Amino acid sequence: MTFLERLGDFIWNPWLLGLFLLVGLFYSLRTGFFQVFECGLWLRTTLGSLLRPRRKRQGGGLTQFQALSTALASTIGTGSIAGVATAIFYGGPGAVFWMWVSALLGMMTSCAEKTLAVRYRERARDGGWQGGPMCYMERGVGSRFLAALFSVCCVAASLGGGNMVQANSIATALEASFGWDRLAVGAITALLTGAVILGGIGRIGRFSEKLVPCMALLFLGGGAVVLFVHASAIPDALSRIVSGAVAPRAAAGGGLGYGVAAAMRYGIARGVFTNEAGMGSSAMAHAASDVEEPAEEGMWGMFEVFVATLLVCSVTALVILTTGVYDEKAALAAIQSGRVSSVMVGAPLSAAAFSTVFGRFGGIFVSLCLLLFAFTSLLGWSYYGERGLEYLTGSDRWRRLYRAVFLLMVVGGSVGELAAVWQLADIFNGLMALPNLCALLLLAPEALHLLNAWEGKQKREKGEKIRPN
Repeated sequence: MTFLERLGDFIWNPWLLGLFLLVGLFYSLRTGFFQVFECGLWLRTTLGSLLRPRRKRQGGGLTQFQALSTALASTIGTGSIAGVATAIFYGGPGAVFWMWVSALLGMMTSCAEKTLAVRYRERARDGGWQGGPMCYMERGVGSRFLAALFSVCCVAASLGGGNMVQANSIATALEASFGWDRLAVGAITALLTGAVILGGIGRIGRFSEKLVPCMALLFLGGGAVVLFVHASAIPDALSRIVSGAVAPRAAAGGGLGYGVAAAMRYGIARGVFTNEAGMGSSAMAHAASDVEEPAEEGMWGMFEVFVATLLVCSVTALVILTTGVYDEKAALAAIQSGRVSSVMVGAPLSAAAFSTVFGRFGGIFVSLCLLLFAFTSLLGWSYYGERGLEYLTGSDRWRRLYRAVFLLMVVGGSVGELAAVWQLADIFNGLMALPNLCALLLLAPEALHLLNAWEGKQKREKGEKIRPN
């Protein structure tokens, strides 16, 4: 266990986290912070398109909204509730600021990888589209080694972090709220998951486009109610977030205080884990989209990060910071003494915040959201693992075996103790991200060219002024 913790820390802190920021900053600078100054364009392309009549699909792939929903199915997971609470506990309110920074830069990273995923995708056997980082690593970078490394780690991550951890979150949430048997919950979860994933990416996309918006609106709606009740505390919470990030102070006038390093570490890591920008996983869902212009799908990549982190995770953070359930002094004392209890961090902290308004139903509400978030993550990651395995074997003949193993591990994960699995998930996620981030830098000229050409075309059609690059 100690070895896994050390290996995970070696991979992530600070080298890989810094690389995530570097890639996002590089693309942001090269595009003149497109995500900020051209927000009208990418919002019009994504959110605006949902209000217009949908065109008929031409290529047999997913609609862009189905691709987005499938990607969000995996990115909006337990980390959106439990992970944000843990980041605040260990990194202080300033961690939220750095979560926002990583998301802002990650929007351009996500844009680039979705653009390249569509650029280098290929036809699937069923007539639809398939692709992902393994395709642009092999055909764009010219490295089968990077593609194989990414695929191996993707399969491993899908069976660990994308599978067992999520199944365990579902089982423990239902056990805590309703006293349900975890093995029975695991078996039912496996049956429901199997009913969806056996239909392939098409069924996953159709299911996700119905469930993902509902679960996101449910959580955001509940959070909005809590924030409305505690509206007077929002300005102070925002002040604590900013001051904690750049000028930390001793908690409650005591001698202890969060440092900038802790805020950056936990905030950046939480941003990366919640939107997966740079990991390459969600690019596989976007590659299946029926879209002609690669850069147009890049706009949906930016929108994905916006929703997953800047909306969902921000609501979690503000709910915790405005309701008074989080005490900086008590948290720091517990960390210093090594007496951090399970009720002080993660989902219990989020549940306590919602309970200030919803009473005993606050815990049930958080458990329900955790269940939905974790279940949809199972669906998204099952497809990612299949894609990785198919690339490694060059065939889909192992698909049924993979699905059987995936469902069995759902049951196993629901009753297991997953401390080691969490560590393995972090390790494989990091090893997925490393070759993907390198590929994004190597293919930057092509990604930027595709984005610039598409942006120019859009502005010429609208008669708008084209920005110099």
